[in-house]
Amino acid sequence: MKKLLVVMISLVIAEHVSAQVPAIKKWAETELLYKTPMEQAHVGICIYEPATGKYWYQYQDNKYFTPASNMKIFSLYAGLKLLGDSLPAARYYENDTALFVKGMGDPSFLHPDYTYQPLLQLLQQTTKKIYLVPGVNTNLRYRSGWAWNDYADDYQPELNEWPMYGNVVRIRHQRDSNSIVPAIYDLDISEDDTLSEAITSRDERNNFFYLKYNPRDRSLLKAEVPFLTGSVQELRQRLEDTLHKRIGLAVVPPKVKYTILGSLPVDSLFIPMMERSDNFFAEQTLMMAASRLWDTLSSDHTINYLLANDLKSLPHPPQWEDGSGLSRYDLFTPRDFVRVLTLMQEQFPKERLYRLFPAGGKGTLKNYYQQLSVHAKTGTLNGVVALSGYLETKKKKTLIFSVMVNNHHESPSSVRRAVERLLTMVSKEY
Repeated sequence: MKKLLVVMISLVIAEHVSAQVPAIKKWAETELLYKTPMEQAHVGICIYEPATGKYWYQYQDNKYFTPASNMKIFSLYAGLKLLGDSLPAARYYENDTALFVKGMGDPSFLHPDYTYQPLLQLLQQTTKKIYLVPGVNTNLRYRSGWAWNDYADDYQPELNEWPMYGNVVRIRHQRDSNSIVPAIYDLDISEDDTLSEAITSRDERNNFFYLKYNPRDRSLLKAEVPFLTGSVQELRQRLEDTLHKRIGLAVVPPKVKYTILGSLPVDSLFIPMMERSDNFFAEQTLMMAASRLWDTLSSDHTINYLLANDLKSLPHPPQWEDGSGLSRYDLFTPRDFVRVLTLMQEQFPKERLYRLFPAGGKGTLKNYYQQLSVHAKTGTLNGVVALSGYLETKKKKTLIFSVMVNNHHESPSSVRRAVERLLTMVSKEY
């Protein structure tokens, strides 16, 4: 009797869900897909209810798309699964006379957002000779498919084994006051009375920085420009400049067991990574995961491991090139994103996930979904708009969704508003 009742309830639920799909399909066809700004774009939509295992709506969700910053969802999953509770600041070993230290890719070192600096304290307080141990780093400074001419833009810092200051210089200017941090680098300052606002840049091949400003402009400028991370010798120079100590280079490091020094709680990095869509944090997350597991800084190691293990259930084999979504080579389907979001919901507390994902009206969603219960990650490149995450409906149903739009020729805001209308309709009707 109990089994029969369960079957009957399941059938009722299935009928209810199947009855909803045509309504959403009809609305999408009349109000979304064949109207501006979507009609000439490549669109994929997947809406799924995990409680029933039913897809409420699917439109081209098996097609591949460039996901842009939706890739940070996969980086977040990598970090949650592989990093443990805290970021790995460094590997270190000390004997009676020396301290040997190896970078593990922690992007919080000397980053102005973080006052807790255990690695800095270790290096400052020791009276022993410090030796820098070069790490095994298979990553290049950029990932495949990145735009080389964005080298001076703040959203594309270089990747390396031991980040400092977020791998950017911070330039501050107001009237006659100018500064650059770290001060090890040169800043060329010039006036240009034709400018409407100050301009900062960097020489393509050297750590030489430029500031041009209009002398009539009295406003405060705060700018970030990536620096060339360079070789291990240049890393040593940056450390010496910061610590005001001589740093040795361990060409042949001791063959001993190193201790991992813990840094910040991982969520203190994941929250800004998701809320402000921090590319640098996302990329270094993949590198830190590989460093912790294999003592090798390699995004590819992390990606290949996850695809062969935790993410082997993805419905469509993706082309996963980076952690931030800056790469035009990334190719994923909307159903892939629904799957990883489902795994995250199954494996981590809802309260934690909702803290990590931007909510409606906050972060990258600050101008959207202010009246809805949405926790989702945005994605934007030229011609690309994406949104994937969790939606709580008026009837308290939890839905997992992914909407991807590629090759649109309209303003990104108009595409975002169109997606917002779809999710608003689903939320309010169901």
